[in-house]
Amino acid sequence: MNKYLSILFLLSLSFNGYIFSQDADEEATEVSTVEALLLLVKEGKTKEQSENSKREARFMANKNKQAEILAAEKRELARQERIADQLEAEYKKNEEILRVKEEAYQKELGSLVELFGHLQSSAGEAAVQFSGSLTSAEYGLDRVDFLNDLTSKMSETTELPTIREIEGLWYELQREMVASGQVVSFDAVVVDVDGESSNCNVTRVGLFNAVCDGKYLEYVAATGEYAFLPRQPAGRYTKTAKKIGQAEIDEQVKFGVDPTGPTGGSLLANLIQTPSLAERAAQGREVGYAIIFVGLIGIGLAFWKLWSLFVLGKAVRAQAGSKTLDARNPLGRVLKVGEENFKKDIDTLELKLAEAIMAERPSIERGIGAVRIISVVAPLAGLLGTVTGMIVTFQMITLYGTGDPKLMAGGISQALVTTVLGLLVAIPTTLLHSFTASSAKGIISVLEEQSTGILAERAEGK
Repeated sequence: MNKYLSILFLLSLSFNGYIFSQDADEEATEVSTVEALLLLVKEGKTKEQSENSKREARFMANKNKQAEILAAEKRELARQERIADQLEAEYKKNEEILRVKEEAYQKELGSLVELFGHLQSSAGEAAVQFSGSLTSAEYGLDRVDFLNDLTSKMSETTELPTIREIEGLWYELQREMVASGQVVSFDAVVVDVDGESSNCNVTRVGLFNAVCDGKYLEYVAATGEYAFLPRQPAGRYTKTAKKIGQAEIDEQVKFGVDPTGPTGGSLLANLIQTPSLAERAAQGREVGYAIIFVGLIGIGLAFWKLWSLFVLGKAVRAQAGSKTLDARNPLGRVLKVGEENFKKDIDTLELKLAEAIMAERPSIERGIGAVRIISVVAPLAGLLGTVTGMIVTFQMITLYGTGDPKLMAGGISQALVTTVLGLLVAIPTTLLHSFTASSAKGIISVLEEQSTGILAERAEGK
């Protein structure tokens, strides 16, 4: 009996969790007898077996379903493999057919293959040339689109060009050739340097240059319009551009043509980039301006002195041929001194005449020494500018190296320009000094000659 009680006690302990796991609102079933406890254990075992049976049934159902899905996938894989084999066989068959067709196509084309190759290259080159040609603003960009489409069509080798398309290529090439020898005027939209557009009567000279209102134009391929050059060439070129814009039909005028226009206009670009005289002088900086200022003073002084000596020499020559003394010129004043002292002894007369000539010499030679000094100082100032420019150049080399020549261009320009300016001032001032000195010496020689004549007369009278 004790043995059975122990077993029942253990079973009751094992099912305590089940009893106490019920909802807190439900009251626990009271077990008062051993028979009730056995009944409770039996019911719990029956429920557990029922749950296990359901789980096993669900597992077996899922297992059978997964097997069916696997079988279906295997059947689909086999079907796809059969389709792939069929497609591969069809591909090989079509590839062979295509090879045969291509051989027949190439055989039928024959020498036309080379012809179409030339057409394709010609169309491509023409499209590139027309896209930047001066005639594009006149003829439009539709021809470029046509040529690009023709090139793409012939490159695919799936469709042959038509006779109309080939004739279109021939027509465009011929029209461009004819335009290269024409000088025509037409109205077009032109963009100025401020970016504003306006209508203008454009004169196109072949494929080389286009002008409007006496100014050179460039063709902007991105917008398909003409635009004024940011900087125009020298005045003599713009004058000819203005003339050709105003010329009548069959009238011949001079015009500066850039033959490299279609390839970029390198000659015109070089003319535009060439600095003017004022820009060249500005490259000399402070030393250059000083040389120019001193040179202008020296040259002006020299011309003024030449003119005054010319007038003075004319008056002296007129006095030499006249018997009437005129005190307004040096010779008249010297002759007057000789006349006043003619009756004195010859030594006194000679001294008086020499004194009169010496008194006239400073006014005759005034300013000549300044011209001579300027002619000597100008090349020295140019040398100073050269040294200063080289110092600037070496400073740039020290700071930035020799990788970028533009950094050294300022110092080199100053060095060269100041040297040139110094020589440009020194050469004419040296010549002018020589002319003025010779003129002054000639006048003084006349004075000395006349004074010597007076002394000779006095000596004969003695």
